[in-house]
Amino acid sequence: MINHSKKIVLVLSFLLGYCAIQNAQATIVQFQTVMGDFQVNLYDKTTPKTVENFLAYVSSNAYKNSVIHRSMPGFIIQGGGFQWPDKSPLVQIPQNPVVINEPIYANKHGTIAMAKLGSSANSATNQWFFNLADNRSNLDVQNGGFTVFGEVMGNGMGIIDSMAAVAIFNAGGVEGSPTVFSNIPLRNYTAADVTNGTPITDAQLIMITNIVVLDANVDSAASLTPEKATSVPKESSGGGGGGGGSIDLLGLLILFSVAILRVCKR
Repeated sequence: MINHSKKIVLVLSFLLGYCAIQNAQATIVQFQTVMGDFQVNLYDKTTPKTVENFLAYVSSNAYKNSVIHRSMPGFIIQGGGFQWPDKSPLVQIPQNPVVINEPIYANKHGTIAMAKLGSSANSATNQWFFNLADNRSNLDVQNGGFTVFGEVMGNGMGIIDSMAAVAIFNAGGVEGSPTVFSNIPLRNYTAADVTNGTPITDAQLIMITNIVVLDANVDSAASLTPEKATSVPKESSGGGGGGGGSIDLLGLLILFSVAILRVCKR
């Protein structure tokens, strides 16, 4: 027979293991691109749903061989929506269900945020963008705010700024979105190439060859001090300050432990 103490140890071990699995959200990811690699620290505790959504795409390799399909110099560059399938044209990355908006932090220079439809605050899926400037006066108060869920580390913005400096072209779009590539950055491509109808290949695209997890420590963002958004809608401000999902799991662990102790004392 297993005594009460051993029972408690076994159950607590299981619950701790469960918590570890639930908290295995990467807070540092590496963007591997044709123009250089850089790291992004994610705010997994304060924007948990958004980070969970982003990491679901990362873990499924959805962003492998994806492209920066929209560049607005001095504003944003955007990706996450389209892949290069080894031949033209680009294909849309399948979308998971929409994620709830978490507009806690300011859309400042060097942050990553979720793109969404202009008609719905809670419409973000797979597309994201990097803020090339301080966009809080615009994006923080528009369409319920745009969820900032991480920041670029080290000299990463130097690589991103180089991407934003690439010449922009109008390459049309896809069915249902005829102008989605109207501001696509293309490397080593010229107006003459447009005139001559030169095909666009992967050599011209700003490719995200992959996004990978570097550090799964959920506390890696603890030392960061991102600035709060200019205006956070009341209906979207919940979950702003604290430990995200990890507090709920800790509470669950405590409740189970207390329950077990009570049973063992009978």
